[in-house]
Amino acid sequence: MKQTFKTSWLVVMAVMITLVGFIQPNTTYAQIDINAESAILVDANSGQVLFDKQSDVALPPASMTKMMTEYLVLEAIENGEISWDTTTQISDYPYSISADDTFSGVGLKQNKDYTVRELYEAMAINSDNATTIALTELIAGSEGEFVKMMNEKAKEMGLKEYQFVNSTGLPNSSLGDNYPEGTQPDDDNLLSARSSALLAYHLVNDYPEALEISSITETEFDDQTIRNWNWMLPDMPGYLSQYGYEGMDGMKTGYTDLAGYCFTGTAERDENRLISVVMKTDSEEARFEETRRLMEYGFQQFERQELYPAGHQKDGESELPVAKGKEKQVGIETGEAVQAMIKNGEEDKYELNFIVNEDKLNDEDKLTAPIEKGEQIGTVELVYNGENSHGNILDGQQDDKSIPLVATEAVEKANWFMLTLGAIGDFFSDIFTSAVDTVKGWF
Repeated sequence: MKQTFKTSWLVVMAVMITLVGFIQPNTTYAQIDINAESAILVDANSGQVLFDKQSDVALPPASMTKMMTEYLVLEAIENGEISWDTTTQISDYPYSISADDTFSGVGLKQNKDYTVRELYEAMAINSDNATTIALTELIAGSEGEFVKMMNEKAKEMGLKEYQFVNSTGLPNSSLGDNYPEGTQPDDDNLLSARSSALLAYHLVNDYPEALEISSITETEFDDQTIRNWNWMLPDMPGYLSQYGYEGMDGMKTGYTDLAGYCFTGTAERDENRLISVVMKTDSEEARFEETRRLMEYGFQQFERQELYPAGHQKDGESELPVAKGKEKQVGIETGEAVQAMIKNGEEDKYELNFIVNEDKLNDEDKLTAPIEKGEQIGTVELVYNGENSHGNILDGQQDDKSIPLVATEAVEKANWFMLTLGAIGDFFSDIFTSAVDTVKGWF
């Protein structure tokens, strides 16, 4: 009997120890390892990085390059330089690319008018190279001039690791003598996963209409059906439907021998949009399988939460001194609610940092009246104090996304009489303080 009780107790203890191991704080959420040379997962609202694997390594992006071409086409439409209905014909260079079976093009014809929308859809949906080049020639006159625009825009966006040498993502070596002017015959485009995510971030947020086209599974082009290479779109036909992912609506696949299989994806669920990038995966299927794992990790392990409401005041930093005002102090508070994608179990690892705009302060670090109620006097920074910070793809360049730090009330400027009395008071106060210090020095 005693032996049976002892054995049962040991079993119970073993189970308890196992359970304790499972409920340790550091293991309450799953960790993942993505089978790609580099990868990243980003909140499309704030640019917050949720997962990172060697995301700063510059690699050939293959046809993901076309995201920059798409951006510049949409920008040209917005600026009125072209429209969706603008037509153009096909020059010898893109025609030669289209006629080459190794590029698997849509088969463009010369002496025929194509609209910008037709060419853009073939580029964005079917990843066609020739239609991409035709668009660059329409906008910039030549692909070489367009490449300059691509690199200028990359700098403007704040991309860190990039090199654009053509508009398609093909290696220059495959273009023969047609490689763009200003580049070298052995050049290749380069992007890091982080830069690819930042490019997609700008495309999604600046031109959301891009998703209306990138989400099309099939369409007609020049009397033929073209199909999207993004197998993760819902309602893909036939056997591809097994790869479909709820909420997926973009953006761009890529493949060359050197780049491997790449994919920049974006999906939205419950008003939360994520952007993922995987680079140099092993197969066509793998790039979608690894993207699914990234997306599941993001949607299951993170939740957008309001950590601080609008009007929140920070203990010990709730007021600022005011010069030349009817009041000597003014309260400061968050102008908007502070939200973020929070990982399960990490709600208590955040705090606020109030950053006052130095241009608002005088030489004595005081605000100068008059001050309006709700006037922005700085920004609010959400600081993560945990161990798993991956940073932000925007890298501080997010003025349009920052939370304002505002004055809680108005402070009128004091009239000249009160300002004079204040100056006199300050004068005699300084004399009195100096006299007291002198007297103290006698003893």
